[in-house]
Amino acid sequence: MNTLVAKYAPSSTLAPAPRKRWSLRSILLLLLAWSALQIGGLFTPGLLDDVDSVYIQIAREMLQRHDFITPTIDGIRFFDKPPLMYWMAAGSMRLFGIHDWAARLPLALGVLALLLAVYALGIRLFNTVSPLDNPDRGGLYAALAMATSIGPYLYTRFYIPDILIALWMTLSVHLFLVALDRLREGRSPLLPSLGFAVVMALDVLTKGLIGIVFPLGFVLLYLLFTRRLKLLLKLQIPAATGLFLLLAAPWHILAALRNPAISMPAGLGLPARAGWAWFYLYNEHIARFLGRRIPHDYGQVPIPLFWLLLVLWLVPWSAFLPAALVDALRDLRQRSEAPLRFDSDIAAGYDTATALQASAQSHEAALSLLLWAGIILGFFTLSSRQEYYHLPALPALALLVGGMLAAADPKARRHTSIHAAAAFGTKSQPQIQALNASLYFLVPLGSLLFLVCSYLAITAHTPPTGVDLNALLSSNPALYNLSLGHVFDLTGNAMGFFRGPLWTVALCMLALGPGSHLLRRRGRTLAANLVIAASMAGVLLAAHEGLVRFYPILGSKGLAQAIDTARRPGDIVVIDGELTSGSTLLFYTGQPTLLVNGRINGPWFGGFWPDAPHIFEDEAGLHHLWSGPQRVFLLTYNRRQRQHDLSTYGNVIDFADSGGKTILTNR
Repeated sequence: MNTLVAKYAPSSTLAPAPRKRWSLRSILLLLLAWSALQIGGLFTPGLLDDVDSVYIQIAREMLQRHDFITPTIDGIRFFDKPPLMYWMAAGSMRLFGIHDWAARLPLALGVLALLLAVYALGIRLFNTVSPLDNPDRGGLYAALAMATSIGPYLYTRFYIPDILIALWMTLSVHLFLVALDRLREGRSPLLPSLGFAVVMALDVLTKGLIGIVFPLGFVLLYLLFTRRLKLLLKLQIPAATGLFLLLAAPWHILAALRNPAISMPAGLGLPARAGWAWFYLYNEHIARFLGRRIPHDYGQVPIPLFWLLLVLWLVPWSAFLPAALVDALRDLRQRSEAPLRFDSDIAAGYDTATALQASAQSHEAALSLLLWAGIILGFFTLSSRQEYYHLPALPALALLVGGMLAAADPKARRHTSIHAAAAFGTKSQPQIQALNASLYFLVPLGSLLFLVCSYLAITAHTPPTGVDLNALLSSNPALYNLSLGHVFDLTGNAMGFFRGPLWTVALCMLALGPGSHLLRRRGRTLAANLVIAASMAGVLLAAHEGLVRFYPILGSKGLAQAIDTARRPGDIVVIDGELTSGSTLLFYTGQPTLLVNGRINGPWFGGFWPDAPHIFEDEAGLHHLWSGPQRVFLLTYNRRQRQHDLSTYGNVIDFADSGGKTILTNR
């Protein structure tokens, strides 16, 4: 018998295909969490200045120009990203109208698809350790962790592609494992292989060449570590490659043909001739990886902070991550320990087939999830990195946590050593691990944040009537290249604007820490985990309300609407600085915008094309416009300086103010 186990149990590719059992109750729980957190955030606040409104305005211009190959912003070519995000927003706005909520809807649906994909993969990986009457419990916990963790929520408040990369990676891993199942069962892997190709094509059209690097890197390393590289020959590679190229290649070919290389100005670090191919394939991929992209328009997170943020983005579920990682590493060692472990399982009441399946499935789950997370985190540790580049790895970590929490349920199947079971008495090792994580992480965290938020809510001064939030903030422009850089502008004096959200966070933290721990001590693990998820939903909704109150600092929707109430045909809208200083004006006014001293970053490269519209002005150009016959609306952060400067050339009227920004007009 030991010989049998040593031969078969370690190979994850020999595990019997697990029975899939989706639970309607679990699906409804996930739909409830998704609708509360995602649908509720579609309509407020307005679009943010910067990448959020830039991507969505590009989608709008695609609709207006009927050109879905060459992205443009303010009429200028924009080659930074592939088109799928633009197509999704454009398609939604074509169906529902030109609204910010319509543009955001595809991303919200992508989050729902991700939750269901994580749930489905969790069932496949963990149904042998889930409670006997709830084989979906590992998938449910993992999906709830993705729905209610800090990182996945924060980075779906604006329109960026990284959460979709997490979706494509989840589907890629699942389809690859299904293909291996079919090979083991003597069936054709054609359908999952073709599905893998489709997902990889969508990945490439979402964020470029990492859509090839991550899934193929996972496949090759998985087969290498399991010593089954020969299986590549059976995975229908010619058919899958053909389908991938059919889906992914046309846009790349057409973009290169429609935007060939043109002469570039000297002295800017550019090649003599460059077009879409140079900028997108080299500058946006290879040069960005090496930290040499032109222009360097993004922040660079130090490696220690990058890894620290990984823990933060998975809070509160990262409390269980250390134990989950220890369990996964233990399961990777099962090759040498398989006979002893099998004997323990038999002694604990397992039959041979169940023990083999549990051992093989644990190994498969550990290898798959550690490889998945390791590839992504290792890649960005070596390359340029921003603070949200962890997102594609988070589903793997959430699944590790979900599997550990499922094993900690009282009715969970056991296949741990009988010696370990004796050492822990009536509680299993996963139960002890979950209790310790709750006691030593969640209880202190919840208690501390309850005290801090309560104190701030009690002591915060009510803002005087007429005082704008911006007047109570500090300024840290050196941090604004980071996606959350404006968070550091908050001061104690500004807390009065956030009293309601602070009380909400305080009460939710009391439930999340001490409340969930009391339930877990009583063996009510499902209730404890649902309390954590519900409490975090409350915290995240409070964060959204805080974003709504902070919005005037981050977006210019109100200023755009003020312009629209007074604007007449022939009036000119101007942004003082680069496009992202007020990019929401483009979307909400629906008008082209001129940039004063703004030929930097996003539209910089596309502005070299001979047919590019004249949107870049210098100081002399602004002075000429101000003294001319047309009415000019100027958005500026430098109100007093501009008032003094422009008064020489005409009237200077303070038209509207919001969030530290002012609209000045000459009529």
